[in-house]
Amino acid sequence: MGRVSRRVFATAALAALATAPRASAVPRPRAVPAAETGEMRGMWVATVTNRDWPSRPGLSAARQRAELTAHLDAAVHNRLNTVVLQVRPTADALWSSPYEPWSQYLTGTQGAHPGWDPLGTAVEEAHARGLELHAWFNPYRVATHADPARLTASHPARRNPGWIVPYGGKLHYNPGLPEVRAFVREAMLDAVRRYPVDAVHFDDYFYPYPVAGQTFDDDLAHDTYGGDFPDRAAWRRDNVDRLVRETAAGIREIRPGTRFGISPFGVWRNADVDERGSDTRAGVQTYDDLHADTRRWARENWIDYICPQLYWNIGFAAADYAELLPWWAEVVRGSGTRLYVGEALYKAGDPAQPAAWRDPAELSRHLALAAEWPEAKGHIFFAAKEVATDRIGAMARVVADHYQRPAKVPR
Repeated sequence: MGRVSRRVFATAALAALATAPRASAVPRPRAVPAAETGEMRGMWVATVTNRDWPSRPGLSAARQRAELTAHLDAAVHNRLNTVVLQVRPTADALWSSPYEPWSQYLTGTQGAHPGWDPLGTAVEEAHARGLELHAWFNPYRVATHADPARLTASHPARRNPGWIVPYGGKLHYNPGLPEVRAFVREAMLDAVRRYPVDAVHFDDYFYPYPVAGQTFDDDLAHDTYGGDFPDRAAWRRDNVDRLVRETAAGIREIRPGTRFGISPFGVWRNADVDERGSDTRAGVQTYDDLHADTRRWARENWIDYICPQLYWNIGFAAADYAELLPWWAEVVRGSGTRLYVGEALYKAGDPAQPAAWRDPAELSRHLALAAEWPEAKGHIFFAAKEVATDRIGAMARVVADHYQRPAKVPR
């Protein structure tokens, strides 16, 4: 999701802690749910680095559109009902935004008009197929490189160099600056004003994933705004909390009925750090490392749905899918926040992954296990390229075992 490098880091951190996988009891595949009950069946379409779409920058408008509609058709073919399209991958836009430049992933040149309206077309074509279109935004990532001079001359980050922090070989907006939070919120909500998207979607990037030996330099912002907090971590969490609350309020005001969902990294905190945490030994914890209190957002119903990225197999010692699923079910219980589960289709058949991922039935077992928890209202698969290619038939197995009939998104 621009997630590839992050996933490598997180998986490596987990693998370093892992011992032999634990055995987990797995229920038999569930009966196909009645279509009228509703179930999230989604897939992410990542545009950052042309991960899923467009297949490369610089394609003609007709070719870009054809590739996009092919992904939508693949979703329908697999009886999915939702596409989560990344429309603001790096402080840019897949629509004609008055705030930010056109994305370089369309034409190869940041700021260049692609000759068509990708987001408007995506909404129209998705709805024509009975699919929901969730607009996926990355709030703070400015670039996948660390050179401001490579940004187009009119880029807001170049006009406001004090807004950006180089870190981990990338450029990030500083979440500690109120003017940054206001800007990114308005830049994102512009899409909600212009298009009848069904939901606004954030992924797992808030403060950046930690990089060994590097410091995220927000000293000046902390000195200016952080005096009322016990430590910098608490101040950073409050900054992220404010963005979430303010974005939710903006969505309700602009387009009532449009939902707001977030798909965080799957571990909030490990239980050895916090007794409320999960029975995991993850190398990354969203609360401590990304300063994102995802548990609070769900429990206090700040968002309409949460879709934790449970990108580990059943029995993985450091972060067992079978441990994390019930933990998240307990988090949302009674909250009003719906729980969907992020699924690592991209791992299926990858020889670099644990052996469990070479079994085409692994993901089907995830859905069977989730059927035991009424709080789990569906799944979103990463990502569109793997839905289309289905390397070892894992997606086909999910469809055969669980998606024999269409289903609407739960309301």
